[in-house]
Order: sequence, then C-alpha cells, then structure tokens
Amino acid sequence: MELKVVKIRKPEDVNFILGQAHFIKTVEDLHEAIVQTVPQMKFGIAFCESSGPALVRFTGNDDELIELAKGCAMDISAGHSFVIFMRDGFPVNILNAVKSVPEVANVYCATGNPAEVVIAETEQGRGILGVIDGVRTKGIENDADKNARHDFLRKIGYKL
Repeated sequence: MELKVVKIRKPEDVNFILGQAHFIKTVEDLHEAIVQTVPQMKFGIAFCESSGPALVRFTGNDDELIELAKGCAMDISAGHSFVIFMRDGFPVNILNAVKSVPEVANVYCATGNPAEVVIAETEQGRGILGVIDGVRTKGIENDADKNARHDFLRKIGYKL
C-alpha cells in the first residue's frame, strides 16, 4: 500500500464538498438535490465510477466549476468518490440535501479552506483515508474573538 496526498486545487472563492457514494446515478441525483435546494447556486459535480469503464461522470451548471470538479476527481481517482464545487452559496446551504441523496454513503468534508485528501493506493485501486481541512488550530477564542464570530454570522445573514 502506498499513501498519497492530493491537494485540492481551487480558487479562493470556491467551496467544495467531498464524499463517497455507491451508484452511477449519484451524479444526476446530486445535481437535482442542489437545484431543488438552492436554485441560484453555481456548481460542478464529478463522480468517480468504480467499476465497468471506471469513468469520471460529471454535471453542473457552470463550465468553470465543472472543469474544476472533473480535474479534482481525476486527481483523487478513488472509487465512488464525488466532489462538488460551488459558488453563490455555501456547503451549509446544501449539505443536508447532499447527505439525503440515497446513494451518498459518507461526506468527508465541506469547506472553503485549502484542503488535502489523504489517499491509500493498493493494486486494486484507491481509497480516501481522510481530509486535511485548513490549518492547524492556533488557540482558543477570547471575548473579542467571540464578538467577531457573532458579528460575522449576522453580517452574512445566518443569525438574527
């Protein structure tokens, strides 16, 4: 077995979700779940098929995000993994809808942070061991940090 790290290449203003599912129709069901939940969201989805022709299946409504998703899926190349890249919304807006898709078995991360995917590769194929999401923790919030968090959530409309 060989361990590899795949860096997620994306613009800073793009968020993504990385998960694992189990069936070829996943890509279409994820597409439907997103547009039914946040119709204005721009997104690209790619799904690594794990048998037969073992292709990257893809869909979306934004050409740039579709290309990002396809490239990322090829970089990861782990069976039944999927990636969703998005703009005009955040993972929190669609995460429950994504997790409710019957084929979705696991969500590894949902983030806008720089991220790396830890992959194990064997003779049979590749699997995702985990995700490094963002940077190492630097400390514990103080009162000023709490106030900044509180103000930020209200500024972007997540709290009253």
